[in-house]
Amino acid sequence: MIRLGAGPLDRIAALGAHCDDIAIGAGGTLLTLCRARPGLTVDALVLSGGGGEREREERAALAAFCPGADLRLTVAELPDGRLPAHWAQAKAAVEELRARSEPELVLAPRTDDAHQDHRGLARLVTTAFRDHLVLGYEIVKWDGDLGRPVAYGPLTPGVAERKARLLAEHYPSQRHRPWYDREAFLGLARIRGIECHARYAEAFAVTKLTLDLGG
Repeated sequence: MIRLGAGPLDRIAALGAHCDDIAIGAGGTLLTLCRARPGLTVDALVLSGGGGEREREERAALAAFCPGADLRLTVAELPDGRLPAHWAQAKAAVEELRARSEPELVLAPRTDDAHQDHRGLARLVTTAFRDHLVLGYEIVKWDGDLGRPVAYGPLTPGVAERKARLLAEHYPSQRHRPWYDREAFLGLARIRGIECHARYAEAFAVTKLTLDLGG
């Protein structure tokens, strides 16, 4: 498998439309990065769920997914499932994050995600973080919108298992969903691992990438 490295990372940004999006889509990548780089700054923004149980879940979960990191999390209060009707507020939140953060890597939803909130946030991210490496994570769900990713982050079996455990532990409000279980998370990670010659992996879309092949 062809490998490209991003070089040393000191700061990353992670964005989600809902509490649990970041952890589902890139939780294994966060665990891997934060364990490898103690003190990494993680600027995180979630557009909905602020002020209640969902925010409490998210704060505890991302603290667990970012061990040893300088986590700076903002959870806004936009209505779930209504991002297109609150475009100005969503854009302002993304722009505020951009104004205070200069990350080497951005983790965000895919621009072709079937959920309107995910897709809308993804499109805002590409307008705010125009000269950054943006990896679009995938979220398994009823819509059946998983495609053919172009970038993979291999996960060790221990990291993949820990991701599944943390998702079950920290988001009790989501356990009633028929797709929200260990089999789904590990199953997708196993498939993505097969595609990149690893045991497990998370997969990402890349809208634009500049190659530095001269050393």
